[in-house]
Amino acid sequence: MKLKVIIHEAEEGGYWAEVPSIPGCATQGETFEELLANIYEAVEACLSVDIKDIEITEKDRVLEIVV
Repeated sequence: MKLKVIIHEAEEGGYWAEVPSIPGCATQGETFEELLANIYEAVEACLSVDIKDIEITEKDRVLEIVV
């Protein structure tokens, strides 16, 4: 999966980034390298869904895919 990330320089120093295709997915870092590491972590967290709160019957299937 390829995602576009917009990286901003923060007024107070450091950087912050947002992923427009995932509403609410944003992160920050004091250095560019820290920001890059945090982007991967933020995307993973934004895309992870806990299915324990979803009602699943014996007719349903749960699949995990990579795109």
